[in-house]
Amino acid sequence: MALGLFRVCLVVVTAIVNHPLLFPRENATVPENEEEILRKMQEHQEKLQLEQLRLEEEVSRLLAEKEALKQAEEEEGQQQPEAYTAWNLWSSLCMILFLVIEIWRQDYQDTPFPECPAGDEDELSGLGGAPLKGLPLPNKATLDHFYEHCIRSATGDAARTREFVEGFVDDLLEALRNVYSRNTDMEMEDFIGVGSMYENWQVERPLQCHLYVPFTPPEPYSFRPELWCSSLSVPLDWQGYGQIKVTLADGDPLGCACSKTKLGEDMLCLLHGKSGGVQPSGGGGDEMKDLLCSRESSHLDTMQVMKWFQVALTRAWHRIAHKYEFDLAFGQLDTPGSLRIKFRSGKFMPFILTPVIQCNDSDLYFVPQLPKEPHRGPPASSTDWFLSFAVSEQQFLRMMGKALPEDACHLSCLQIASFLLSKQSRLSGPSGLHSYHLKTVLLHLLLTRQAADWKASQLSVRLQELFRFLERSLHEKKLHHFFVGNNKVPEAMGLPEVVRRAEPINLFRPFVLQRTLYHSTMDFFYEMLRNAPTLISEYSLHVPSDRASPPPKAVAL
Repeated sequence: MALGLFRVCLVVVTAIVNHPLLFPRENATVPENEEEILRKMQEHQEKLQLEQLRLEEEVSRLLAEKEALKQAEEEEGQQQPEAYTAWNLWSSLCMILFLVIEIWRQDYQDTPFPECPAGDEDELSGLGGAPLKGLPLPNKATLDHFYEHCIRSATGDAARTREFVEGFVDDLLEALRNVYSRNTDMEMEDFIGVGSMYENWQVERPLQCHLYVPFTPPEPYSFRPELWCSSLSVPLDWQGYGQIKVTLADGDPLGCACSKTKLGEDMLCLLHGKSGGVQPSGGGGDEMKDLLCSRESSHLDTMQVMKWFQVALTRAWHRIAHKYEFDLAFGQLDTPGSLRIKFRSGKFMPFILTPVIQCNDSDLYFVPQLPKEPHRGPPASSTDWFLSFAVSEQQFLRMMGKALPEDACHLSCLQIASFLLSKQSRLSGPSGLHSYHLKTVLLHLLLTRQAADWKASQLSVRLQELFRFLERSLHEKKLHHFFVGNNKVPEAMGLPEVVRRAEPINLFRPFVLQRTLYHSTMDFFYEMLRNAPTLISEYSLHVPSDRASPPPKAVAL
């Protein structure tokens, strides 16, 4: 009897300790809404009903065995007290209760994927698919042949493409400066090349240059950036965004001198009426509209800026079109600043011009929200500008390249991963994974690995490590932005202190909010890994043509 009492106490204590309502796990997640709670409860109810039937059968079997054992003991003359049988029954019921609580706890709470050590050769196991032991890459000879003939050769004309586009954009911006007055209109500065074309890892065809064009307001005005991380607390949807206030050069808000000068009772400001509102000026229209601000606000409006920029490009092109033997058109209507040069032979050359605003003399720039940027959430309003780290990312890769071996494989690793992602997207359609995620993973790995680990002979190992890092991030639904809140970034990068101290931004936050997107992305990811050996082997023998895809539709300027 003492033994049975001890068993029951042990089971009850274990059930209480493991009860999720008394001791919830730290990483437990709260369901998003009431519908999600109801759906989960229905699923759990069905599972518990099935488990209850199974446990009832198990209890019946145990009771039958105990009854048979009791009869055998009675035949042998061994008397057992009735209390012992009762305690055994209570022990079984407590065990059933413990199992039910444990099943509910495991099903109801999402536990993060355990993080593996950097050097652990763990298995890549798919959701609902067969486990993959590492990344099944071909042998080194096949991988080297694939890189030389399919990637390096495809990007060999990148330098010529950049030179041609940069020369044309220089001429276009100069014409734009001549169209508008520098004293009363926005002033355009020299362009800045960003993205994979200028980081030497673009693999998609056709090659596409992405150029930032900084602009400043006319005197006596200035732009004053307002970062999201300057506030004590902001919603997660606003992370990475900021606003740009248009002020006078001395930092004062917009307005005229009447707000600073005491006028007589019989004097009236020519800009303000009796209501105190700004009146249209004689030559340039409303002050806010001329400065591209939103209505009744002194903050810069992204929609007005992009409309102004498109009109400016159209006027500038009409001014110099006679000098060129090709046409210029807007390439994609849903991507402002996307342009396309179309030659008479039928070939085309796309590029993107984006108006940007420099953030406080740093390498950070505010850019309008572009729909095709995967790592950005939707802006709250048209006055929200996204803070781009593209120039800083390029500077970091350049700085790390100087410290790595001469034949370092970091960019080759990123190119192969981006190639596999691009080809899988054509096979399966778009997913929640994008090349910017691959680039972010590489930046994180560059800080954790020694320089000698990036020799050319380590290409296969580093490529597998990149996908293992990405897999763990997908399971955890967490991939931190490389620069924001990362105190491991060298101070030589010159990041603003407010950005270094900010809370990290999770680039995989959409997966937390959208379960369908998350599961489809996981299926996409493992399908890409399974197809990797076949794709590499096939493209090693047959180099694809850069003219395979038809040109996008365009609207002539």
